[in-house]
Amino acid sequence: MRIIVADCSAEYSGRLNASLPPAKRVLLIKADSSLLIFSELGSYKPLNWMAAPCTIREITPETSEAPEDDASSDALTSGGAGADADTSSLEESVAAEGAAADSIESAEHVEKVLRVTSDKGSDVLEVTLYHVYSDQSYDLGVDPGLIKDGVEDHLQRYLAEQIERIGKGAKLVRREYPTAIGPVDIMAINADGEHVAVEIKRHGGIDGVEQLTRYCELLNRDPLLAPVHGIFAAQTITPQAQVLAKDRGFTCLILDYDDMKGTEDDSLRLF
Repeated sequence: MRIIVADCSAEYSGRLNASLPPAKRVLLIKADSSLLIFSELGSYKPLNWMAAPCTIREITPETSEAPEDDASSDALTSGGAGADADTSSLEESVAAEGAAADSIESAEHVEKVLRVTSDKGSDVLEVTLYHVYSDQSYDLGVDPGLIKDGVEDHLQRYLAEQIERIGKGAKLVRREYPTAIGPVDIMAINADGEHVAVEIKRHGGIDGVEQLTRYCELLNRDPLLAPVHGIFAAQTITPQAQVLAKDRGFTCLILDYDDMKGTEDDSLRLF
């Protein structure tokens, strides 16, 4: 990981043209050559970036001095009629030298240019660095990845262990009950001895209700299982999904993950 703090500007060309005027910013260059530009304010999202796969080139402008023009030097030191005859050419030489000096001066203000090109398209991100305050590289090693708490698998495991949350007297048949169109999250038997298919989501929407509908329609074709009831369980369920679930004859169950996990919520509550 390379982190650069610098005064910089940026130009992005491709599917969308965008530019960043000169300012002090942080550049993040990852091992896959992707480059992200951040400012002091704002959220986690960068101002601009080029994602992998891409190729990055570091360009350092040339700042060598312009060669001295002998003819111009001679003209400046000569006098008399010769000087009058070469006045126009002398002015042109001085103007050319002045332009060259300006070019060198502007080039000295640019320390380097980072040019990042997409390997899958014509997109180009070019970052011009005028002054680099810090340029550090770090080997972060192999990252184990984000470990999420409260995902569907956790909800499924806790509900299977606490199966009576779907109804008193309920018993677990098995998790991931296999069907021809995919596994049902939980298959259980209620207090009346009838099968119950439970579909679990973190945030329940209409798609989840439709999925439970397909499972129940298939399971109810088996005379050894029918009648199979459906329960749609989630931490949150949209109003539209609740209406559809009720219309399909399903029960909606709101899961309190902290309660299921056995942890106390110490956060302050107004109500």
